[in-house]
Amino acid sequence: MALSATYIDSLRPQKTRYTVSDGNGLTHEVLPSGSKSWRYRYRHNGKLEKVSLGQYPALSLKAARARRLEYEELLVQGHSPARHKQAQKFAIKNTTTVFEFGERYFKEIVERDRKDPSGIRTYLDKDIYPRFAERAVKDVTSADIQALVFRKRDGGHPAAAGQLRSLLKRMFDYAVANGLVQFNPVASLPMRFVTQTRSSDRALTATEIRLYLEGIYESNIRRQFKLAFHIILLTLVRKSELLNARWEHVDFEKGEWTIPAEHSKTGKPHIVYLARQTADLFRGLKDLAGTSALVLPGRGTLTRPFASNALNKALEGISFNMEPFTIHDLRRTGATHLHEHGYPSDVVEKALNHTIGGVRAVYNRTQYSDQRRQMLQHWADYVESLATERKVIRGNFTRAV
Repeated sequence: MALSATYIDSLRPQKTRYTVSDGNGLTHEVLPSGSKSWRYRYRHNGKLEKVSLGQYPALSLKAARARRLEYEELLVQGHSPARHKQAQKFAIKNTTTVFEFGERYFKEIVERDRKDPSGIRTYLDKDIYPRFAERAVKDVTSADIQALVFRKRDGGHPAAAGQLRSLLKRMFDYAVANGLVQFNPVASLPMRFVTQTRSSDRALTATEIRLYLEGIYESNIRRQFKLAFHIILLTLVRKSELLNARWEHVDFEKGEWTIPAEHSKTGKPHIVYLARQTADLFRGLKDLAGTSALVLPGRGTLTRPFASNALNKALEGISFNMEPFTIHDLRRTGATHLHEHGYPSDVVEKALNHTIGGVRAVYNRTQYSDQRRQMLQHWADYVESLATERKVIRGNFTRAV
């Protein structure tokens, strides 16, 4: 009996899968989950075979019948439809380029999972595609991956090399999951050969804070970055929060910088209270920004901020006479010292824009505004007692930075 679209729509799932026939080998299968699909059953060289045509309703009744006719024609010519379909999939798998798959990975995984995918976009466009864009995914070898990653590492960017290696690992894991390759070529390149893993509890000591400030102001990085690194230390904000800051959110009269919900990791607005020293640093950035609405307009533009990895790359280019650290460690540094100075955890956590969980979150709704303002001024005074740009320039150098 020939099927109709109305009848197919009326089919309901049962405890076990079942099929209904449209005739001429075309069947409609209903799974207990409610999923529906088309299959074509036939005999080839005396043997019973079947091939999946597609899911319903994505593949309509009319389209399923047309596809059955195509496969029936293959049978007349002496070919197996199932083997023909497998050969087509194999051909696609063997010709998919790194660029094609990279764009698929970016759309299906990166954009879905990351609030800011610009860093991944940069690695794809600047590192991976120039080397592998036209190469079939299946043809990329472990030696190819090693050469690409080691080139960045040996160019003086070990942290970026580690990030590139991690991206390639995730990307080829997805290629394995999609059947494009059977083995991940990145698996044979351990991270320890690329860059040193850093402790997740790194906090700079008082001496290291002085070395940090001396290092950034002595370096030849952009003036914007020097001030930005200093601000991150004093405000305890996340790097992305500063990169996306706009002047409309900075109130010098009130001494407040508001981070809007769309730029806040918690998804809620957050107020950063500006110490006297921090406000001076923002005024320095204001002079450098000119007419831009952005606090940190990117190189050669007034309308877009720097890329998310710009500060990381700048930090990698500075020689500090101490153990390695990350920009995120500056937040941990401030929190550690403030706890040591006797400030309550709830006040410190609120300044870090952390979400307080558990019962405390239910009963404690205060913003600790006065305490946070006083605490951040104390922190700025303390850091100033260790080192400032003025001390670095006048105390150690004869030239202005």
